[in-house]
Amino acid sequence: MAIGTSLKGRLRNTSLPRSNALLPVFEAVVNAIQSVDAAHADHGMDDTKVIVEIHRTPQLSFDFETDHDRGTKQFDPIVGFTVSDNGEGFHDANMGSFQTLDTEYKAGLGCRGVGRLLWLKAFKKVEISSCFRDPAGRLKDRSFTFTEDDDISGLLVDDSERRETGAEVHLIAFRETYRKAAPKSLSIVARSILEHCLWYFVRPGGAPTIIIQDGPERVDLTSVYDEYMLAAAVPEQIEAKGQQFEIIHLRLKASVKSTPQLYWCAANRVVAEESLAGKVHGLYGNLKDADNEFMYACFLSAPYLDAHVRSERTDFDIPETTDGTFDENDPSKTDIRTQVLQAAERHLLPSLTDARDAGRQRVETFVNTQAPRYRPILRHIDEDKLSADPDISDRELELQLHRQLTDIEYDLLVEGQQVLDIDAVKDEDYDKRLHEYLLKVDDIKKSDLAAYVSRRRVILDLFARAIRSEDGRYAPEDVIHNLIMPMRVTSDDVTPDVCNLWIIDEGLAFHNYLASDKPIASMPITDSPSRLEPDLLALKVEDVPILVSEGEHMPLASIVVIEFKRPMRNDASAAADKDPLYQALRYLERVREGKVRTASGRPIPKSDQIPGFCYVISDLTTSVRERCKTYNLRLTQDGLGYFGYNDNYRAYIEVTSFDRLLNQATRRNRAFFDTLGLPAT
Repeated sequence: MAIGTSLKGRLRNTSLPRSNALLPVFEAVVNAIQSVDAAHADHGMDDTKVIVEIHRTPQLSFDFETDHDRGTKQFDPIVGFTVSDNGEGFHDANMGSFQTLDTEYKAGLGCRGVGRLLWLKAFKKVEISSCFRDPAGRLKDRSFTFTEDDDISGLLVDDSERRETGAEVHLIAFRETYRKAAPKSLSIVARSILEHCLWYFVRPGGAPTIIIQDGPERVDLTSVYDEYMLAAAVPEQIEAKGQQFEIIHLRLKASVKSTPQLYWCAANRVVAEESLAGKVHGLYGNLKDADNEFMYACFLSAPYLDAHVRSERTDFDIPETTDGTFDENDPSKTDIRTQVLQAAERHLLPSLTDARDAGRQRVETFVNTQAPRYRPILRHIDEDKLSADPDISDRELELQLHRQLTDIEYDLLVEGQQVLDIDAVKDEDYDKRLHEYLLKVDDIKKSDLAAYVSRRRVILDLFARAIRSEDGRYAPEDVIHNLIMPMRVTSDDVTPDVCNLWIIDEGLAFHNYLASDKPIASMPITDSPSRLEPDLLALKVEDVPILVSEGEHMPLASIVVIEFKRPMRNDASAAADKDPLYQALRYLERVREGKVRTASGRPIPKSDQIPGFCYVISDLTTSVRERCKTYNLRLTQDGLGYFGYNDNYRAYIEVTSFDRLLNQATRRNRAFFDTLGLPAT
């Protein structure tokens, strides 16, 4: 008793991703090539032809695509294709195979008998018209319609008036899901068909003439192939776990592909493609030989791949790895890929050498000029990981080097646990291992220090930009404030490396507690019941200075108040809310009023005698200079600031312009910048 089949059920269980929207067309083209091969086996590809016609409907909605050859243009929607050939036609054996799901008729060619199912996944109807020779040699016509609802219908067989055999497959009513996902321009459709069928062009004997027709426009795939190919294909045999594979190495013209590719093939057609960029040391993009610049690609085929391709031919039933599984005697994708990469490296070695040198030079130049923190670790990075794509962006290169640094730090942690294991001391090579470990630790610490210094250079660059004028407008004071100390945060909210008080004074870079843009009453050293125990305080309320107190034990060593004003602000006056010097001194006095207590609730002893330092960061506009003279301050030697001591407030006062602040911070750090090869701001 025969087992029945359901076409609808089989279609439901057939997968066709939208990314493979043209795969049904590819299947029809491959079928046409195989039919031509069978009909012309005795006299080669002369007088053979396969024609693919694109059918469009008048534009109903705007549908755009960027065609690299023509720019952005409007295309009428594609509603179908016709694939015709002068092959052997739908003779009785071919027709019998078509009527049998999962037929074994062309199993020797790697066929699975599912191509026509893909037709109905993407198209609502297929009409086939064919001319073939019957066993007596007479020409016959056979035509029928193929749909999901009616299966094969309208089957007619009659004597033919044609002069040669062949077939026409009409793929009708492109389903919207796939139509929208498919390319729309003639040039891209042609390139897509060529890439899928490229094996037929590089095989011995070549491919038939394949024409892609779009109204009055037509493209001969032979000319597209000539535009692709730079050198003749080079075949090579490789082996993975006892299975034989064939690689065809191709050198394509540099303009046709953006990345090197590996094409996984089955049944003489492409099933999947994979980028090889970065998977071979030095292989990222275009390469150069003695005469030309080229892009590498390779085609991989084997009976093993034919046997394990999925029925829809969109992937392979081959695991990525087989370690620890029952299939570990069969090659995994990783096993196969490893052999392919080794073969590609052998084939490309002369060109890879130059690319590796250029990649290493790119890394070294970037590290020397922009990222010196990575300089100490370069010798700990494997040679194949040290080189990079010469055209990589600075951002991507920074990320790549940071990943390498993270890997080294992780390995260092593991190695440290092993070296410090008491049992390891007994090893004969312990001293050597310990020495190498300590050298690596030293380099990591150098890298951290270089990162710290590099960050300072960046901060000074940002500071320099913040005080520049753009069309007469200057950055508000909160921009500069946030650059030096973020607003509305405390030390519990941010890490110390986001505070840049070192720009003002290196001594302010070391603290245990900071609070910015908070009322004094909310600080833990006031009457607030908070239990935090800061040893250094920074405070900034709205239009109120930063307040910093130094010292870990009572009495406090000093109190520093820092007031910012907007660059080129010129409205300082004797009014309390307009006098930056008075504002700083006023908040210094609040600390000294005796109401300030420690976090444990004890009063700060001798608070009225604590030394005070008031810094006003402001451009020396006319009004600011007048206030400085009122407080009897002296002009600095460079003319960019004022300083003096106020007996009434027992406070040292310094008014510093933004330019002077930047110059001083740059001079203090110049030796570090020079050591790392960084230009000063």
